[in-house]
Amino acid sequence: MKVVWYGHSAFKVEINGKTFFVDPWLTNPKSPLRDLNGLNPDYILVTHSHGDHLGDTIQLLKMYPQAKAVAIFELANYIASEINDTSRVVDGNIGGPIDLGDGYFAVLTTATHSSDKGAPTGVVFGKGEDIVYHAGDTGLTSDMALLGELYKPKLALLPIGGHYTMGPKEAAKAAELIRPKYVIPMHYGTFPVIKGSPDEFTHYLKALAPYIEVIIPGPGEEIEIK
Repeated sequence: MKVVWYGHSAFKVEINGKTFFVDPWLTNPKSPLRDLNGLNPDYILVTHSHGDHLGDTIQLLKMYPQAKAVAIFELANYIASEINDTSRVVDGNIGGPIDLGDGYFAVLTTATHSSDKGAPTGVVFGKGEDIVYHAGDTGLTSDMALLGELYKPKLALLPIGGHYTMGPKEAAKAAELIRPKYVIPMHYGTFPVIKGSPDEFTHYLKALAPYIEVIIPGPGEEIEIK
């Protein structure tokens, strides 16, 4: 499994030959990308409709006809209307696994946030033992323990910035509940108000769950997860 963080909440995750983009605001101020050529997504997972998460989804779908978007029903319908193609979206809802074929799946999860097109979500996705949980924008919830128990994600991607989402202390508790092998902090530093830092997060996590390895990539850096 290979992971690239582009800043904010935007990720590329490659799992056994499939390429997933999550919340692809790939042209955010922290990202090294300004050109969307050569990305070749298979699936684009969108946690909610805010512009810093829907991001470049529409443009990517127009550029890459093989790609499909996965999102909650109302947001998926909006994306389909923007590209004028219902076959290019998978309109799920919160709770059960969405079969993406060849053993790949996605599960839209609860997130405590807001969204003007359907409920906000997180997403668990992957295949076999290569499972990722991207929390989207959310506060801390006890549901995260159930996600860890059921899906045993190898990697958790958690917001730490505060103000709109969990801060470092809350995100560390979330990681303790989820119990992934690795965690990557996200949704920090893009704007002055989301000022939680990876150092703070690491400090709290060491006290709560020192067995979880924190990975802090630079924007655009590829990390291999074994």
